[in-house]
Amino acid sequence: MQALVVTPGEPHTTRAAEVPEERAPEGAVLVRPLEVGVCGTDREISEGIFGVAPRDDAALVLGHELLGVVERDGAGFARGDLVTATVRRSCRRCAACGEGSPDSCLTGLYEERGITRLHGFARELVAEDPAQLVSVPRSLGHLGVLAEPASICARAVRHARAIGGRHPWEPRRALVIGAGAIGMLTTYLLRLDGLDVWTAALDPPGSPRAELIEACGARYVASTETPFSALREEVGGFDLVVEAAGDAQVMADTLGLLRRSGVACLLGIDPRDRAVELPGPTIGLDAILENRVLFGSVNAHPRDWVAAVDGLARLHHRWPEPLERFVSLRVPLDRFGEAFAHRGVKATLVLHETKGMR
Repeated sequence: MQALVVTPGEPHTTRAAEVPEERAPEGAVLVRPLEVGVCGTDREISEGIFGVAPRDDAALVLGHELLGVVERDGAGFARGDLVTATVRRSCRRCAACGEGSPDSCLTGLYEERGITRLHGFARELVAEDPAQLVSVPRSLGHLGVLAEPASICARAVRHARAIGGRHPWEPRRALVIGAGAIGMLTTYLLRLDGLDVWTAALDPPGSPRAELIEACGARYVASTETPFSALREEVGGFDLVVEAAGDAQVMADTLGLLRRSGVACLLGIDPRDRAVELPGPTIGLDAILENRVLFGSVNAHPRDWVAAVDGLARLHHRWPEPLERFVSLRVPLDRFGEAFAHRGVKATLVLHETKGMR
């Protein structure tokens, strides 16, 4: 069967190739991938920055953002059901994984579909543990492919509310930094929750991303024109800041953008070996006297996947046309280079078209 594979650690080895059919363990559900989303993680694996192949395999099948269709009845799923699937799987050793929270694995020995020690979904057929499958309403159509990035956003917001809720907290104003899929979905989910949201990115005002942000009632800020410090002064600080741009200096700066009891969540990744600066009083005075918190978040708990799919359905009901524009490039597997080069909100690889899907 055809799959998108890479040799981890070797740049530019990504290729469409024939791979053996996956052996289906007893009780597994056969899923035919329809679309697989492409993100920065896939690009970095393709560039040899990270990624780990399964044991005894030199290559790794890519793809961790799945929208699939159940191939045959089994384990409570019916043929034709739309599904997505979790990415991170238990290390089977630590307390967190033992309680069903591999997103908080304590050993780092977890497996991740299409990333770490476990083949991904960019192939013609996948045998999946039914416990890892999440139903997607058919009304979402191909937008169900956004479930994985939306689950990351859902976890981040859930954790931010848990941290903020350690004492009385009434979040009203949020700043989202970055307008990729994570930043865009976070913006829309926070607007759905009724928060006033400012979203900052490098694009100029009036750009397609700026228009998408403003379509949900958020306010777009071109960070090249308005410094974050000026924005904080203008609005009086934020209750919640979500960094999804992947810049370590900006991550550090988020602590200074908060107001009393504010919470900043880091979702971007910046592996560059560099020094960042932060004014002493910001961390040595303001963070203490004003109960500010800075934390990182990654991946998602199964409950976040369910919340993400529900959130996407609600977003589609409220803002259907803007949400449709999130996926701006859909290409077949052998044109993966176009998807990797795409710099819109989201590009996907189409493995199988289904009649009646929007």
